[in-house]
Amino acid sequence: MAPAPGSGLRRKGAAGPGSLRQGLRRAWQEKHRLLLAPQYTGLVAAWLCLAEVGVTQWVIHRVAYTEIDWKAYMDEVEGVVNGTFDYTQLKGDTGPLVYPAGFVYIFLGLYYITSRGTNIRLAQYLFGALYLVTLLLVFRIYSRTRKVPPYVFFFMCCASYRIHSIYILRLFNDPVAMAILFLAVNLFLEERWSWGCFFFSLAVSVKMNVLLFAPGLLFLLLWRFGLLGTIPKLSICALLQVVLGLPFLLENPVGYVTRSFDLGRQFLFKWTVNWRFLPEEVFQHRAFHLALLAAHLGALGLFALYRWHRSEGSLLSLLKDPAERKSPPQPLTVVFVLFTSNFIGVCCSRSLHYQFYVWYFHTLPYLLWCTPAGKLSHLLRVLILGLIELSWNTYPSTLCSSASLHLCHGIILLQLWYGTTALLEPQGPPTAQKTTPSLKKTE
Repeated sequence: MAPAPGSGLRRKGAAGPGSLRQGLRRAWQEKHRLLLAPQYTGLVAAWLCLAEVGVTQWVIHRVAYTEIDWKAYMDEVEGVVNGTFDYTQLKGDTGPLVYPAGFVYIFLGLYYITSRGTNIRLAQYLFGALYLVTLLLVFRIYSRTRKVPPYVFFFMCCASYRIHSIYILRLFNDPVAMAILFLAVNLFLEERWSWGCFFFSLAVSVKMNVLLFAPGLLFLLLWRFGLLGTIPKLSICALLQVVLGLPFLLENPVGYVTRSFDLGRQFLFKWTVNWRFLPEEVFQHRAFHLALLAAHLGALGLFALYRWHRSEGSLLSLLKDPAERKSPPQPLTVVFVLFTSNFIGVCCSRSLHYQFYVWYFHTLPYLLWCTPAGKLSHLLRVLILGLIELSWNTYPSTLCSSASLHLCHGIILLQLWYGTTALLEPQGPPTAQKTTPSLKKTE
């Protein structure tokens, strides 16, 4: 029997609004899961990135640009344009050039794009785009790890004044290095270790702070490939540094190495964020620097032995080929090893300046939420994020802001130590018996 005229239309029309209402009701009922369940990271990240487009646009047009290092960067690369390849002769308003060759090439490109550095507004838009790309890379990491509730990402994006300032209002080189580093981390998660090492080395060539991730990366390479398999990966890192620095190495090799990789450079006490409560003579004393280095190496050793190494064999077993180890290594959390390696370095830094916040800002949610919620309540974790942000936004730094920053760092370090005994990662590489086929497939 044919349906009555219009009955089909009535059924379709009745179903449409009903389905919409049901969908909206279901979304409202699921709103708590949307904010708390890590599997919704991608959806929340998409909305936050769209919001950040507006925030970035507003900051560029409404907040005054502050000149700090941009003109010095342009003066330094302009020396290369004029034919100077002796690193000891390259300098800007703030002092000599102290960054490796990758910095020179990248900022040389920005020099030409921005009309020799004079088009500040265009430079701000370029750094705004870099900020959004960095967020996409970071969110991809968090989508893979699925440990952080999505509501936390609001504090990692729209709520940080200091990070927007570093990217858009100051135009520092630190964000460039960190964007490349997060690209490398994504490649490591995809088992593309050779390309990951390439981009890791490229990030180091922009700024040396990326070397804080190096102990963790070395551990991961040894765990994944053994000593003989690690050597080619390290060769990629070393070869890229030589190729990038070749024009300067041919001109003055000692000058290039000592200037661009100066590990003993002194920092000015007036800019320190983390050691303001110390007398300046202690801050500048060599014994204090050596004590921090010892603490850094000691903490790395303890984490490598008892938190990163998850096998019954000794740490020396990492030197063997994975297929020859007596017991297969348990899956490691790649992100955990890299992020904790960097965080330990930040905690033991001789000085932290305001632009250095970007060195570990985007890793803080993972470091705080990678352990079970029972170890540290959600409210306390958010409070720690807020106190760290407040410490970095206090200018000039004070005894209280500096001390509170160390207190927060200490709490994070302790909960990483006591709360990560059962960490597993779903994207960990296969067991030793299957290592070689996996490498052939992905590399």
